[in-house]
Amino acid sequence: MLQIYNSLNRQKEVFIPIEPGKVRIYVCGMTVYDYCHVGHARAMVVFDVVFRWLRATGYEVNYVRNITDIDDKIIRRAQENGESFQALTMRFIDAMHEDLETLGILPPTQEPRATEAIDDILAIIQTLIHKGFAYVGKNGDVYYDVSHFPQYGRLANKKLDDLRAGARIEVEDAKDDPLDFVLWKAAKPDEPSWPSPWGDGRPGWHIECSAMSTRCLGHHFDIHGGGMDLKFPHHENEIAQSEASNDHRPANFWMHNGFVQIRDEKMSKSLGNFFTVREVLRHYQPEVVRMFILSSHYRGPLNYSDDNLENAKASLTRLYTALRGLPVVAAPMTETWQNRFGQAMDDDFNTPEALAVLFELAREINRLRLEDQDKAARLGANLRQLGELLGLLQTGPDDFLQLENPDDPLNQYMSNAEVDDFIVQRNAARKAKNWAEADRLRTVLQNAGIVLEDTPQGTIWRRN
Repeated sequence: MLQIYNSLNRQKEVFIPIEPGKVRIYVCGMTVYDYCHVGHARAMVVFDVVFRWLRATGYEVNYVRNITDIDDKIIRRAQENGESFQALTMRFIDAMHEDLETLGILPPTQEPRATEAIDDILAIIQTLIHKGFAYVGKNGDVYYDVSHFPQYGRLANKKLDDLRAGARIEVEDAKDDPLDFVLWKAAKPDEPSWPSPWGDGRPGWHIECSAMSTRCLGHHFDIHGGGMDLKFPHHENEIAQSEASNDHRPANFWMHNGFVQIRDEKMSKSLGNFFTVREVLRHYQPEVVRMFILSSHYRGPLNYSDDNLENAKASLTRLYTALRGLPVVAAPMTETWQNRFGQAMDDDFNTPEALAVLFELAREINRLRLEDQDKAARLGANLRQLGELLGLLQTGPDDFLQLENPDDPLNQYMSNAEVDDFIVQRNAARKAKNWAEADRLRTVLQNAGIVLEDTPQGTIWRRN
């Protein structure tokens, strides 16, 4: 039985969908003003695996992942570039889709954009004003009145008075309370705007997600997800808006993935310590990045380093090496392995434990390889099937182990054709019992990051 850690109640809880057999999930996506970095990729991969596992266990999943395409950062970047915000966001939406496809991330069921939900946003704000949860400030902005929502702070596990004591009141602040947050921003010169009952303007960030989740999934859905940095204030504000507007809590479960860290600091664009997915993929295959992300539990921190990426590469190499040389067969899933893998995933999507099952399965394949190749091949099919649920083992073993990458960080790059030619020369030297020349050629290959294995069927190789 699936258990999910619910951030709202700070404990694991048995997952029971609102509607039997169906799951509705909303995940906060990217604000598209730059390329996707590894922090974004972690959230995308984490919830891609959640999506895959829910579908694999028989649920019909309506997975909504939004795009924020209007925001202060977007406007600022577009002005710096001298282009329209639409041109900027379309460029980075296309880039995001390219990156996610490369990482093997399945497309969501729906992918709404904030600018497509303006009417929904206006309707929610009007409802909040009518119910006394919002007001028009002195500057023309519309604010949410936090004092009217006594549950505010529950997700962050903080009391209103404590939050208020830590809030900073800006000079000539138009808000009634320092905790009040903006729902609608009055138009400013040279900024995009839409008409509203309170004058031209644009939506605040928090109201966008309330509108899109309600529009796509209704007033009440199963799971709301996103990065740990969104827990407060973004998700706290979403709860306040949606619950006050709809008279119902928006989601039963709140899931938050941990930060990607570099030297114990959160990876972020604001800190300038981020690596884009495209930069990382110059040196590592997409599945290596997925393995790196899934090697840590989604709720914990993930430490970004070359060493950890190399460890992920070595781990994935172990799995592909176990599959190498096995005939590809169709085989039913072995109950033992399926149950063990399922137990790990049902324990709050525990991917490190699920990967441990894959490594044990790989060891069993290697043990059986010489004594019962048919059984080894059937287990190989099981390994691929389980790997697919994590978005791994989706290419041929040789394609992974021998992938050409001219940008590889090794000092010397060698093409596959050159490797094959050196192996032919080495085989000829061995046949002539010219061991010194055979050793020299092996050393040349080793220096280029090529690992040789001499088998009864001949020499096989992989990249280190």
